[in-house]
Amino acid sequence: MITTDVLVVGAGPCGLTLGVDLARRGVDALVVERGGTLFPGSRGKGLQPRTLEVFDDLGVLDAIRAAGGGYPTGVIWQDGRRTGEHRMFDPAEATEDSQYAEPLMVPQWRTQEILRTRLEELGGTVAFGREVVGIAQDEEGVTAHFASGPDVRARYLVAADGGRSGVRRALGVGMTGESVDPRPTLVADLRITGLDRDNWHIFPERGEDDGFLAICPLAGTEDFQAVAQFPEGTEVDLSLDGVRKIVAARSHLAPEDVTEVRWASDFRPRAALADRFRAGRVFLAGDAAHVHSPAGGQGLNTSVQDAYNLGWKLGAVLRDGADATLLDTYEEERRPVAAEMLGLSTRVHRGETRRGAATRQLGIGYRESSLTEETRQTPGAVRAGDRAPDGTVGGVRLFDAFRGPHWTLVAVGAPTPDALPAAVRVVHGEGVRGTYGSGLFLVRPDGHVGWAGDRAAGVVDYLSRFGQR
Repeated sequence: MITTDVLVVGAGPCGLTLGVDLARRGVDALVVERGGTLFPGSRGKGLQPRTLEVFDDLGVLDAIRAAGGGYPTGVIWQDGRRTGEHRMFDPAEATEDSQYAEPLMVPQWRTQEILRTRLEELGGTVAFGREVVGIAQDEEGVTAHFASGPDVRARYLVAADGGRSGVRRALGVGMTGESVDPRPTLVADLRITGLDRDNWHIFPERGEDDGFLAICPLAGTEDFQAVAQFPEGTEVDLSLDGVRKIVAARSHLAPEDVTEVRWASDFRPRAALADRFRAGRVFLAGDAAHVHSPAGGQGLNTSVQDAYNLGWKLGAVLRDGADATLLDTYEEERRPVAAEMLGLSTRVHRGETRRGAATRQLGIGYRESSLTEETRQTPGAVRAGDRAPDGTVGGVRLFDAFRGPHWTLVAVGAPTPDALPAAVRVVHGEGVRGTYGSGLFLVRPDGHVGWAGDRAAGVVDYLSRFGQR
């Protein structure tokens, strides 16, 4: 039997992000994946600004930016002619408090490769061909049984094994939701000739049998991603010939212009939320906890941020001596965020809202969390629970000061305590008064303000809750 502190089931973006975060905290963790390789498709290709901030902290942003690019302008085609343009996202400009304004396109398979490389740099690994077929837990830990290979005994298990999560089913945790669209949707990675790579090519629905088709060049690759919808009840042909017929019927391209199908899948969009995100020593994260329409590019990003929220809490309990009840706040904080994401994705899918500020995820916060303490008499624009904005202090970016697994105390016109735990970095931030207001802002390892006050009294007591003494 293999023993570890945390067993992470699933090597998608969520599981790999959690593996990276735990590794940099010195937590012994094992990531297992039932497949023989990482997921091969482009499915979750949009990285929102908040996720880019997370990747900045985890040390993978440079590689992510080198691998991807911006979203191209959509071109609408009718009968082989360009008839208009369509912008997928509302435009946004970078600001002092948010360096990353718009989504970045990186195919999911490439994001996973980068995260896996980072995990291995930190001494972690992914064990492939390890399908969980049963779990048993007691007061001390969790034992996972596999279709092949030795059992794994862990203090905690995190199910990041996707929308059809075997771990979730083994736990008996239900999902509550609704069908977003009963029509099947094809998504495929193709090699195509006859289309430029400067535009997202959109072929509107022309009738009941010739539905919508969109073909997008995948930044950093030679591939295109095709998305097509079909009437309810259609059996979608995922073969090369089947995809060629679809493309030729709905566009001006000839069948032979599709030279290769590199990956293809079909799905029926639905929105569903796990009834619980925790069952004993097992946590649900990513698609195992919430499934959704891909419209708006929220799923992968919400999954990454699930891992980012859970990672520092597991580290606090397993390495810093924080009380294990801290782990209860994972569900408390993340389940409402996931519920809102499902609603937003559904509204975008149905054309009820644009892909605007909400989809960039910079406004997500935890003001109502039991971890949040706002002690100032007159709070300013940034309050406890909010994402801690970026800014420049003495020529140094705040995000550079935040980067790493530590806490950060931003002091704006207020004295700091005489003594602080070694894991707290202090930044005197008079230069960000216009963004933050005045006071002391204690920034959690996941970039949210946990405690805010006018005076130093209370900072040390707050930190003691997390094993920081």
